[in-house]
Amino acid sequence: MTLPERVYRLFSRKEPPYYLKYSILKLICKPIRKYITNVIAANCPFNTIRIFLYRCCGFKIGKKCFIGMRCYLDDLCYDYITIGNNVIISYGVFFACHGRNQKHLPITIKDNAYIGMRTSIISKNRDKEREGIIIGESAVIGACSLINMDIPDGATAVGSPCRIINEK
Repeated sequence: MTLPERVYRLFSRKEPPYYLKYSILKLICKPIRKYITNVIAANCPFNTIRIFLYRCCGFKIGKKCFIGMRCYLDDLCYDYITIGNNVIISYGVFFACHGRNQKHLPITIKDNAYIGMRTSIISKNRDKEREGIIIGESAVIGACSLINMDIPDGATAVGSPCRIINEK
């Protein structure tokens, strides 16, 4: 039992919430990571510094990528987001690896993909043998789309929820 759990039980006489089961170091690092990813990196005008900060926070980002300002990368699931090489992610894209009453699931963006501005990528259970979202190699996602399914290689997807309008 961690120290925060003991203190919580002593004063409230209730079962402690899940986050008090984390170590003291993890409790300190989580808000710092959230601040770096959602305030500093998201508002940094320089792409190389922005990518450097995301990588320092644990995100797996390939070479020669562009991530636009004001993007929200799910800071609770930094190890579940994988971005390939030469990927362009426009302004204000939202990545969510979990939701209410849902386990954390991965989001994978393969090489040479393009994601339009204000797109939301929401990972969810798709089928029993594989979970999460995969955006294929050289796929193009239109602006303001809601991605809640896999996008095949070379496909173009638009809309909310997304529909594949062109497949190679």
